[in-house]
Amino acid sequence: MRAGSKQLIREINQALVIDAVRRERSVSRTEIASMTGLSAPTISGITNELIERGLLYEAATGESAGGRKPILLRLNAGAGFVLGVKVTEREAIGVLTDLDADIVGRARTKLAGGSEHDVVDAIARLAARLSKRVDGRPVYGIGVGLAGVVDRRSGTVRHATYFDWRNVDVAGLVAERTGLPAVIDNDINALVANEHLFRHGRDVDDLLVISLGRGIGLGMVLDGRIHRGALGGAGEFGHVTIDPAGPDCACGKRGCLEAIVADPALERRLIEVGSDLDLRTALRSSPDAAEAEFEIFRDAAAVLGRAISDLVNVLNPGRIVLTGEGVELVTATGDILADSLRAAVFDGLADDLETVVQPWKDEDWARGAAAVLLGDLFQPSFRRNDALRPTLALAPPG
Repeated sequence: MRAGSKQLIREINQALVIDAVRRERSVSRTEIASMTGLSAPTISGITNELIERGLLYEAATGESAGGRKPILLRLNAGAGFVLGVKVTEREAIGVLTDLDADIVGRARTKLAGGSEHDVVDAIARLAARLSKRVDGRPVYGIGVGLAGVVDRRSGTVRHATYFDWRNVDVAGLVAERTGLPAVIDNDINALVANEHLFRHGRDVDDLLVISLGRGIGLGMVLDGRIHRGALGGAGEFGHVTIDPAGPDCACGKRGCLEAIVADPALERRLIEVGSDLDLRTALRSSPDAAEAEFEIFRDAAAVLGRAISDLVNVLNPGRIVLTGEGVELVTATGDILADSLRAAVFDGLADDLETVVQPWKDEDWARGAAAVLLGDLFQPSFRRNDALRPTLALAPPG
């Protein structure tokens, strides 16, 4: 940790104020003082400096409680930008976002191959293309999301799902090629960062994000912090064993959750019952699909609900977000997943549980990667090795 100093304390206080404005969207100086515990003079000094630097602005006046109407502060989301890139098997999907994670630019590029250099080349192409849209305002860094076991702190990919990589310093390679601070995270953790900071999870401290599609992913916010595990591998929900005698899984085991409810498993079962519909068409025609087809989806939704109930029993989240390209399984089967989940949850744990089905866009993965970098921007640099990590606190004006 960095040694205590006036500069560090000032940086921490600035980060607290910036983050409070981000979370509340529109907030008075008095409310910031109540939220952070900082004194009114300290809040006044910090907010005035942040306004001068262009990071905050006075938006409007709030309702009066009997005295003068309070002036409300907001984050100037256009004061700078970040880049986010999702790496898939064959392409890299990039977005440019403002400081509120709203997308202002999009681009895609094919991978020339599967080496780390091919991937870094693709990321660099996207960064160059998207950075042309910033009009002289700062680009604070680039976030990368990738399937696999990722050590978020060191920027190292321990194992990449789609590539034959082991212990590759992807963040370092990207920073060297682009000249921008870079962070990398598991792609589902990137989705969690986006939900926690900017979407459905911004008002809860215990959140689960479950991604459905070619695989089954899990990201967790526990007690207000993203939980990644000791090696960055937490959340391999898709490889929980549901049936030891079940179908083979791509991981080499049998009966994993993915082998029963992920898209490839559903596609296989449609073929087995003689359906001539592709998976997406069959899901969109439910529940009017043939009985054999709908039974496949009904069974899968029930299995998924029971599996999620185990997470609820262990982690007791306040909200669950279901998302991904395979989320149609949930919408196509009505209340089956919810009923299955609640039937298996320990008494009382589902009483206040909220489940949100998030409509899916392919670029959400890249937006999540940008959110990982944005999460850093709203925090002070506590550790000595954070010197190169971007932060809005004490950052030079844009």
